[in-house]
Amino acid sequence: MVAFLRRDRQVARFPPRRDRQVALTRSLRGALIAPGVSPGIPIIFYERLAPLVEISERDLTVRASGDRLAFMLRVLLLFALSGGFVFAQKASPAPSVFPQKTWATAPHAEDVGFSSKRLAALKPYLETVDTTAMMVIAGGRVVFSYGDVSTVSYLASCRKSILAMLYGKYVASGQIQLNKTLRELEFNDVGGLLPKELDATVEDLITARSGVFHPASNGGDASDSAPPRGSQTHGTYQLYNNWDFNAAGTAFEKMTGRDIYDALQKDLAEPIGMQDFDRSKHSKSGDPTRSTHLAYHMNFSTRDMARFGYLMLRQGNWNGQQLIPKEWTKRITSLVTPIYEINPPSWREYAKGSVWGYGYMWWVWDDHHRQGPFEGAYSARGAFGQFITVLPALDLVIAHKTVPGETNGRSRAVTDIEYQTILMHTVAAYCGKACAN
Repeated sequence: MVAFLRRDRQVARFPPRRDRQVALTRSLRGALIAPGVSPGIPIIFYERLAPLVEISERDLTVRASGDRLAFMLRVLLLFALSGGFVFAQKASPAPSVFPQKTWATAPHAEDVGFSSKRLAALKPYLETVDTTAMMVIAGGRVVFSYGDVSTVSYLASCRKSILAMLYGKYVASGQIQLNKTLRELEFNDVGGLLPKELDATVEDLITARSGVFHPASNGGDASDSAPPRGSQTHGTYQLYNNWDFNAAGTAFEKMTGRDIYDALQKDLAEPIGMQDFDRSKHSKSGDPTRSTHLAYHMNFSTRDMARFGYLMLRQGNWNGQQLIPKEWTKRITSLVTPIYEINPPSWREYAKGSVWGYGYMWWVWDDHHRQGPFEGAYSARGAFGQFITVLPALDLVIAHKTVPGETNGRSRAVTDIEYQTILMHTVAAYCGKACAN
């Protein structure tokens, strides 16, 4: 989240403006008017864009008022939301293909409805931001890969979406009861919890609506914008507060009697064949003097992040084995908090080309039940540039990683608006049946 990065003072500096302009222009030109690609809809896009942005054949610069990156992103968002590319129809259903020891690569991206030339045009832009690695999976096959996808590093807040997946089979078995209150679970914390806070349920925790504004053991949330403790009734007010998510981890272990990482290994990592999973690389952390409920941090590779996204795309089924109940995958990716109820209001990212609301520890695209490429879309999102995005309408999974650290004295990070640009470009590479023309 951009907000995470600001609070941690880890905002990445953009590359020089001209470098970003040139890379983005090349990227957009490649996506919109790539030679050999059926140009019908992209030409319409280009003609409507032309009065606002002049693309020079000589120097490939973009001239427009305001921020160039945000401007281009808003235009892409407008067309994606309106179905203005080739999205009148969803991706054609195809037999499910699952990775074995490694991911299979599509011989031609066009075979699964994507333009290889448009996807290749994404690379110049990725080279100007802090992307470590990225994979695009369409129809169960790799259609685009960038960087070292085997690098294992910090998953940041994507961990929360993984925990939501782990909850599934235990909710179905009755071991986890979502209506259990913190009082019934005998919850406590440093300095105690208020009687009103103990009314919160497990379901409130995993939807970030507990109304408990106790300090969390780790930062990177919106707790500095929290209302006074005891001021909100549980279930009525959403706030992205790490106390909720960490407490959800504690609740999982209390009710199942299992360690989160053991459950992760046996319930998901081994059945889906994670290539780079190492139990020893996962451990809890945080400041126990602030809160006894620690953060359950995880470390995955990009290619394993893609496996989790693909498991969700296939509604919890992995090659015939139902690892997560189908109805649970639908539930956790359903919209609980629309974007206009996200708190604090500064996190409502309309002006950044992003309309993500919130579900059950997954960010959910607030699509208003409209048809288009983002219909039913959802994403795990983590600080510094960790994303697992699923677009069921395109049978698509995108896994994106930035390894935290420093480069030339600045902190590495891909911001939300930079990732949204990457996401929109990938969506624009969808050509459906027109790919074969």
